[in-house]
Amino acid sequence: MSDTQHTKLLIIGSGPAGYTAAVYAARSNLHPIQVLGLQPGGQLTITTEVENYPGFADPIQGPWLMEQMQAQAENVGTKTIYDLVTDVDFDSRPYKATLDSGDVITADTVIISTGAKARWLGLPSEEKFMNMGVSACATCDGFFFKNQRVAVIGGGNSAVEEALFLANLCEKVTLVHRRDELRAEKIMQQRLFDNPKIDILWDNEVEEILGVEVGQGDKPGVTGLRTKNNKTGEMTQTPLEGVFVAIGHDPATSLFKDNLDMDDEGYLITAPDSTATSIAGVYAAGDVKDKIYRQAVTAAGMGCMAALEADKYLATLEAENKKAA
Repeated sequence: MSDTQHTKLLIIGSGPAGYTAAVYAARSNLHPIQVLGLQPGGQLTITTEVENYPGFADPIQGPWLMEQMQAQAENVGTKTIYDLVTDVDFDSRPYKATLDSGDVITADTVIISTGAKARWLGLPSEEKFMNMGVSACATCDGFFFKNQRVAVIGGGNSAVEEALFLANLCEKVTLVHRRDELRAEKIMQQRLFDNPKIDILWDNEVEEILGVEVGQGDKPGVTGLRTKNNKTGEMTQTPLEGVFVAIGHDPATSLFKDNLDMDDEGYLITAPDSTATSIAGVYAAGDVKDKIYRQAVTAAGMGCMAALEADKYLATLEAENKKAA
């Protein structure tokens, strides 16, 4: 039998943005309800060492950090639900969310923190060496490959930016692109071409990521990359220690299609210097709206912003209702 409950603030999704929003909202006595989604904690739950989150002198584990954030949110008064929102209705207030279980939550305000997922190559070897030399975030993991050899897969702005960033840390960077020209902005391309530490493998696609599996040697991890020239069929094997996949991200926004304004890539559009979406009282925080930084700390900051904006919005509504009464 389905159940219906009401809250001042519903948070859809988790991760640093959602959990931080929950902490701030709970401490403002909004008694938020947070529906955690398919992957509570988001992308950090598949990240091993986290070295760039403020407050920790030594590297920490991504899953542990998310567990701590969730516990903090619950300890200050957030009600967390292990379920998935399958439908939303933002046409009238209170807003309505239907869960996979059939339960319904109505809410005066909503914060969306459903995040985004990196696109992967889909190779068995890629999955095998995930977090053992394979990454989708140079800013997050590049430091671990200082003075080593790495490859970046892709040809757009993200791939070029990652290659340039890694060139500041690594001994050598090989950009692997399946076409004979890059899609990145011309000024970015020129910086790439001018960097003596970056080589480019044109017309090449990744066939296999090579490495030593756990239990098969003293130092498990990536040892190389096998690529194939899609014009000549020539195979190339490149020795290296890290592979960064930079072929794009997909924001988890399909649920909000035809409800909220999005850009061409599906990211939610918010007002300048705000987390407010195109519907009053609905906010977006974290990677679901951010395709530039995509960091845990920036997501957490946006979660804070969203909660503060929701609290202010609710106070305004309450004042208006008192005047009307």
